[in-house]
Amino acid sequence: MKASIVIPNLNGAGWLRDSIESIWAQTEQDFELIVVDNGSTDESLAIAKGYEGRARYTLICNARNTGFSHAVNQGIRAAKGEYVVLFNNDAFAEPDWLARLIEAAEADEKIFAVQSLMIRHFERELADDAGDYVTLFGWACKRGDGFPWRRYQKPGRIFSACGGASLYRRRILDEIGLFDELFFAYFEDVDISWRANSLGYKAMYCPAAKCYHICGATTGAVRYNEFKSVQSGRNSILLPYKNMPILMFLLNFPFLLAGYLLKVLVFGLRGFWTPYLKGAREAFAAIPKLDKPKFRLKNLPHYALIEVWLFWNCFAYASYRIRRFFAARRKKAAP
Repeated sequence: MKASIVIPNLNGAGWLRDSIESIWAQTEQDFELIVVDNGSTDESLAIAKGYEGRARYTLICNARNTGFSHAVNQGIRAAKGEYVVLFNNDAFAEPDWLARLIEAAEADEKIFAVQSLMIRHFERELADDAGDYVTLFGWACKRGDGFPWRRYQKPGRIFSACGGASLYRRRILDEIGLFDELFFAYFEDVDISWRANSLGYKAMYCPAAKCYHICGATTGAVRYNEFKSVQSGRNSILLPYKNMPILMFLLNFPFLLAGYLLKVLVFGLRGFWTPYLKGAREAFAAIPKLDKPKFRLKNLPHYALIEVWLFWNCFAYASYRIRRFFAARRKKAAP
């Protein structure tokens, strides 16, 4: 089987059926679909059960919300495909989406992941995500978020593929390990791509693979809320500590510390000081449980490339913020 598509679901009654139907409508039909329900209490569980008995369909039910990473890992372990494709329950694929992802992956055996062009569902002219990146300050960011998606038509290498709509090569997943379940939600996809980068594998961006994403439908559509604040406070600390060799972490520590202090200020000004610090405390409790990749001298060129990437991405982030500032001013000034 060519691909296994895994959709994690939690209370997605308003959009799960359309998401699943967009998968069944793919031009590439050599796939299986695995839905992992994470303790839904709405009608979405009944929707998922309504597909049982259909060929190439599997439903896995959890009694409670076990987190994104655990849910997709369940789907990956049950998967039979050469590629595993993660797809959010609030995303909707174009008919050639899967075929385009597979085509991009088969261009190079070193490709670990292929990211879709994710377009905002309710603002179809704007991008939601065209690849993720990390800065020297420890901030994980979405490329293209809020800008016209037509600006992002060039395929190429990216730091990380978003787990909301990306393909992963199963053979490399078996080598580097699955998603880290200490990352309950958010940054788990950046973590797994960072691990792959450290071993010389590549994440690629494929703008021809288009899908539409509601964004935040499961966890809350607002940019800041208590759940996201806790997750950000914890995972933004775990991400670089886990993936940087010790010397690299010490070299970058002043920048990381500055980034964390600024994040505390930003979340505090928005009224989420307490949950953000709660997440930070959880991070320090989780550090002893981390499965930190071993340093290997042969991977030194890959570590160096990542260091250059982290530095360069500071400028990418600054450019993004400046463009967002002027875009907001133009919008405000428009009649």
